[in-house]
Amino acid sequence: MAILLGIDTGGTYTDAVLYDDARGVLAAAKSLTTKHDLAIGIREVIQRVLPDPTPDVRVVSISTTLATNAIVEGQGSSICLLLIGYPPDALDIAGLRQALGKDPVVFIDGGHNADGDELAPLDVEAARQAILAHGSRAAAFAVSGYFGVRNPGHELAVRDLARELTGLPVTCGHELTQNLNAPRRALTVALNARLISLLQQLILAVRATLEEKGIHAPLMVVKGDGSLIESAVALQRPVETILSGPAASVVGAHYLSGERDVFVVDMGGTTSDIALLRDGRPVLNKSGAVVGGWRTMVEAVAVHTFGLGGDSEVRLDSRDELVVGPRRVVPLSLLAHQRPEALDILRRQAAKPVLESTDGQFALAQRPLESSRESLTPEQLAIWTAVSRGVLPLSELFTNPREVYFQRRALMYLVERGLVVLSSFTPTDAAHVLGYQADWSLEAARIGADLWSHKVIAAGKPYGDSGPGFCQQVIQQVTIQAGRALVSVALSEMGAQGRSGAIAAGETRATPVAIEDHDGWRRVFVDAGLTEGGLDGSLLDVELTLRRPVVAIGAPVPTYFPVVARRLRTHLCIPEHAGIANAVGAVVGGVMQTARAIIRPMEGLGFRVHLGTGVRDYPNLSDAADFALAEMARVAEEMAVAAGAGEGAVQVQTRRNDHIVRIKKDEDVYEEVFLQCDIVAVAVGRPKLA
Repeated sequence: MAILLGIDTGGTYTDAVLYDDARGVLAAAKSLTTKHDLAIGIREVIQRVLPDPTPDVRVVSISTTLATNAIVEGQGSSICLLLIGYPPDALDIAGLRQALGKDPVVFIDGGHNADGDELAPLDVEAARQAILAHGSRAAAFAVSGYFGVRNPGHELAVRDLARELTGLPVTCGHELTQNLNAPRRALTVALNARLISLLQQLILAVRATLEEKGIHAPLMVVKGDGSLIESAVALQRPVETILSGPAASVVGAHYLSGERDVFVVDMGGTTSDIALLRDGRPVLNKSGAVVGGWRTMVEAVAVHTFGLGGDSEVRLDSRDELVVGPRRVVPLSLLAHQRPEALDILRRQAAKPVLESTDGQFALAQRPLESSRESLTPEQLAIWTAVSRGVLPLSELFTNPREVYFQRRALMYLVERGLVVLSSFTPTDAAHVLGYQADWSLEAARIGADLWSHKVIAAGKPYGDSGPGFCQQVIQQVTIQAGRALVSVALSEMGAQGRSGAIAAGETRATPVAIEDHDGWRRVFVDAGLTEGGLDGSLLDVELTLRRPVVAIGAPVPTYFPVVARRLRTHLCIPEHAGIANAVGAVVGGVMQTARAIIRPMEGLGFRVHLGTGVRDYPNLSDAADFALAEMARVAEEMAVAAGAGEGAVQVQTRRNDHIVRIKKDEDVYEEVFLQCDIVAVAVGRPKLA
């Protein structure tokens, strides 16, 4: 018998569960996530879940949606990307230029070819100058060499140089994936670097609280494939924790529900994540996880992430249509609960004879400025200074019409960097007004609903003639977007052509081709099937049937998913402990590490083994394969132990896959040509107990 502590830090709530591997869930607790200082919310939830005296906790495991949310919301630390041997047009492939934004990228001569041979010598001096030029403004470096997965020599040299000159975190592309497609590999390593400081804050906060409680157990983090990794290793490869929360939710949903072939929906404050269980196992995305529209090279649970949650921003789009998400904001009810002065401001705004478009919207500091001060423009710094003094109504910030455009751009930059968070009306506020939720300030939610009711009436839209009427429309819109997301995922899994629908739930016009054609009629009929009453006056009646049950977890799901399941004519399971399923999933998983090598024929005689540390040449395929199988088994086991598995309890499986094609040489004469051999070793084990 061993007692384990599972923690999930999400965009809105931090959950904890005390778990006995023989008796199951012993206790559970929930507290608000405090983004300005993660230690506060973590300390609070740990104190709530731990009895007195503190039991002998043997392992602590955390899952988090923070990395996923940061990518979806475009947040993260400033980085510098160093590309070795890349062609100049690489930035225009795989969305790399858009993902980098204003972060610098430097092209350095060097790189290798597909055989691992050097194309050009590494320009060490250019690398040195780039590192010194950008080291003072970057939080981390990302390094990707052309064909670095075939020979990582240049990546390793630049990595070591950057660490020597700056002491900053540095990640290489070959450390994250052995797949080709250089631009996508560069994108993955750039996202990884951007997430390092974010995950570091979380891990340091957990460690500090555990020390206070006298808990000295190993600290594990859930990866995107649902397996566990020791926190020190996770800090080197934080991109592997994208979809950590959704992966833990799938594992937890399976454990809590016992269902084996279902859709799993995890709705939190920021996102809704949908995945599939087949025969009790999460379906993995072998081609790389897609988050926020970016396709990475991280193998993870095949989760479709939608910017739709309880704390999603309620807004009108460019056509004045009601939309929820994809951006997360602080609900007005929560803001007033935590900062009473916000309620006084809302009261004064509601009493004005003429309302402004920004009434009911606020900005507040989310985390300390620290080293980011040097990278801010004077306008951005001025806004930060105003916001750092307390809750700032946007109506007081945007007072000069000539400056509004530039002020909005400056404010949104601070939001994207995670320095500032906005507060506005959300589905959580609507749920308070309608009596579905009673956690925070009901008065603030009512005032926000009244302000929005006046706003939509002024826009000439029939979204309710009162605050409660508007709230009903918001709840219905969440229901439609949640159902639309499930339909989108079902069509995607059926192989329907079109985009994956990563933003379908948060955008009116950006729904997948599978749902909406150029005239929009397919989306109209899908939405009609999700709306009570369907299409008024139509000659067609619309019904939708989802042919798999749905397991729904997360705090908001009881408000929305009974209606969603009813309109999709499917069975709904909201299991016990559904609100803390991610924390449960964090402690019931195990360690799994994979080591890969490839063997390719050389132009002359012999075969080359491509490893993560370099290349090895052999005269024949048999010797090369024997070496690669033994080496990858050794590496996988070492990786599993380093990732936190107990020594002596790791099981390793290896496999070899030869790629051979038959080429026709003459009539009825074929020749077999060896192309490549893939060597894979998978090591699994339970976490090491304290």
